[in-house]
Parts: sequence; structure tokens; C-alpha cells
Amino acid sequence: MIINLARRAHNHNWELDPITRSLLDTDFYKLLMLQFIWKHFPKTHVSFSFINRSAQLRLGDAIDIDELREQLEQTRKLRFHKSEIIWLAGNTFYGRRGIFEPAFLEWLEKDFRLSDYELGVQDGQISLTFRGLWTETTLWEIYALSTVNELRTRAALKDLSELEMDILYARAKTRLWEKMARLLGVPDLRVSDFGTRRRHSFLWQEYVVRAMSDVLGTNFTGTSNTYLAYKHDLEAIGTNAHELPMALAAMADTDEELKTAQYRLLELWQKTYQGELLILLPDTFGTTQFLQGAPDWVADWTGQRADSKDPYIAGDEYIAWLEARGRDPKQKLFIASDSLDVDEILGLHAYFGGTIRQGLLPADFKQASDFEDAKKWTPERRIRFSAGWGTLLTNDFRNCNPRGDDGFDPASLVCKLNDAEGRPAVKLSDNFQKALGPQSEIERYRRVFGVAGVADAPIVT
Repeated sequence: MIINLARRAHNHNWELDPITRSLLDTDFYKLLMLQFIWKHFPKTHVSFSFINRSAQLRLGDAIDIDELREQLEQTRKLRFHKSEIIWLAGNTFYGRRGIFEPAFLEWLEKDFRLSDYELGVQDGQISLTFRGLWTETTLWEIYALSTVNELRTRAALKDLSELEMDILYARAKTRLWEKMARLLGVPDLRVSDFGTRRRHSFLWQEYVVRAMSDVLGTNFTGTSNTYLAYKHDLEAIGTNAHELPMALAAMADTDEELKTAQYRLLELWQKTYQGELLILLPDTFGTTQFLQGAPDWVADWTGQRADSKDPYIAGDEYIAWLEARGRDPKQKLFIASDSLDVDEILGLHAYFGGTIRQGLLPADFKQASDFEDAKKWTPERRIRFSAGWGTLLTNDFRNCNPRGDDGFDPASLVCKLNDAEGRPAVKLSDNFQKALGPQSEIERYRRVFGVAGVADAPIVT
């Protein structure tokens, strides 16, 4: 467990050391979605684009574009190893063996290839686009994001001496320990790593995941990073993402088909995975409209993940929706995954899974700066709660730089679907600030789906 991260970083062979070490170095849901796409949409053409939502950060100036091209080329050359295919075939995921079909795994080993890409710099920002078959482009999302993030880290590290790096990582380790100490022993707490896409580096994410596993024990439920799950015998966590409903909606011919695309996807997904992996992600076009129009069978799904909506509001809305349909929320799972840190995790766990004292409102939990008595909570579960901890788990180096600048602060970077079969793709989100797509299409989608429950909130990470 003792790793001299400063020395490892100081001695990096910057030109040759690969950022993406394996094609498994991606979120687990990308592989589940890839099988779904391979099975149902093998000839569909799409494009993805890299987007920097932290517009004040001029990534094109901060990162050497030639280094980025070298890393992307190295990633394109990777192939799935036999041992990785055997693990995917034989491992148990979510209590089930054989989630991946033999024909899919054979294709993955023998025929899978990543698409080409278009790379440049425009007005100080990186321009990066992937075009081709959906099966050849979808995995680029995580590889691109983790590569850009780590190249930014490496560029900032080049300016530090080994002693300064040692201080940087000592401060980050101390912060990680303080966070874990607050979570250790909290009754019924469930936390997993969701931090691959915006990690500080591969080595740091690996360090964090091993530390979480060692320190938190059963409170740490696993990692979304498939390679780290494979390498360290951890649970691989994840199901699906916004990309799927965005693509099906883009290919809809009428407004009516557009409105129902989000439910047609769910129907196809549950048939594909024989009633497993049933976690809703309802905010692609707005959570409130999704729940209001959902068929009754959707309430039989295992749970819901809240991504862009205030999780206190989203959880309450989901609980009320389940109760109105005669389902017991205590048997369901609610996952929060947007911009979480320790205070938010403890507050949400207290609100949904246990109480410090009666009569608290969501605002009391959100404003709390300290939940040190969390280990004394008496669980009074309203719904099973789990936290998917991302950026501020694997990339919290804020104020750790001994030189005092913000070169290690996390940036809000995404890589999203542009179009499917030549038709523009749109994500409305539960936050007006996170809407993606051509403005004319965003306005059309809002006419179709409405804006009920959508807020205007700042983007944190």
C-alpha cells in the first residue's frame, strides 16, 4: 500500500508511459452499454465530442497537443487480453455469472477496434471528435476524459521539484484519510468509486481505491473502474448512462416517438439483461416528466440514480412516486452521484437511511458542516441509499499545491454524443446549465418534454 507517488511522478517517462494501460480501464457501464449497442445497433453511426465546461481553463494551452495525440494513438492500438476476456466471462457481476454473452466476448477479443478521431486546438480549447460506428466510438468517452485529465496533471507536475511533489501528495493523502475517517463505521453506509473520468491520474485513483477498500471495508462497495476491479478483486459497479436515451431519441421520427424513446429504451434494456441491472437514470430529458409518464412496470425496477438534480429533492420525488404506485421504497435503491463529497454523502445517508434527530429538513443536512456523530445514528431507513463518489474522491487536490496556484483543481470535462445517424442528439438534464445539443433542438425537446422540476444551478464538477 506504501507508494511513493511523488517519485513515481517525478520519474515518469512522459513520452512513453501510457495513461490508458488496458481497454478495461473504463467505467463498467460502458462495457454493458457496448454489449447492448453491439446486440441492437451494430450498424448505427454516431459521433462524440469532447467539451470543456470550465471555459476559463484554456486546455489547449495547458496540454501539449502532440502528447495528447501520442496517448490517443497508443490507446487505439490496445486490444483486450485473453485473461481479461476470461475474467469478463467467468466473474460474477451483481450476483450473476454470464452477464456478457459468449458471442459478444468473442467479438470483443477478435474484432473490436476503436474509431479514428479528429484532434486540434481552437481558440485555446481542445477540439476532439470521434466519428464512426457506435460500437467503435462509445468507449472513447472515458479514455478521452481520463487522458486529458492526466495530461493536465502531468503538465502541472513538470513545474514542481520532487520535494514539492512530495508535499502535494502528502497533503492529498492527509485529506483522503480525513475523509475516510469520517465515513468509517457509519452504520449501513454504502460508498463506491465513480471517479475514473475526472481522476488526477491512474496511479492516484488506484491508490485511492485500495485505501478505501482497506480502510472502509464493507462500507466500500466497489469501483466503476473495470480494470481496477479486475486487478484488485473488487466489485465492478455500473449499469447505463444518458448516451442510450439520447441516441434513441435522436433517431425518433415524430414528437410522439421522441417522447416515448426513454421508455422504449428501458423495455429493450430489461429484455437484454433478463431483468437484471435495473437502475433508472431518468434525468436525460428531466426526471419529473419521466416519472409522470412512466408505465407502471417501470416502478418494478431496482432503483434510481440521481445525476443532475438536487439529490434530496430527487430522492423524495422517487419515494413519493413509488408509494403512489404501491411499491415499498424501503426495498428500492437510491444512488446519488453528482459532485459529492463527505458532507453530502453523510447528509444524504442520514436523510434517507438514518436520522440524527427527528424533525430535520433537507436544508439542515445540506448546510451541515459536521456529522461526526454519524456512527451513533439509529437507522430509520426510508430507502436504501448508496453514494457514487466521483471527482472529489479521485481528484481533490484543491489547495494542496505548495506553490499555491490552482493548477491541480478539477475541471468539468465531458465527452457527449453529438448525433446518431446524422440526427442531432440532445440532453436536457435536470439543470438548465447542463443542457447539450443545438439550441434549436434543445428548444424543440423542451416543448416535447416540458421543463417541470428543472432547476438553474451552477455546475461544480
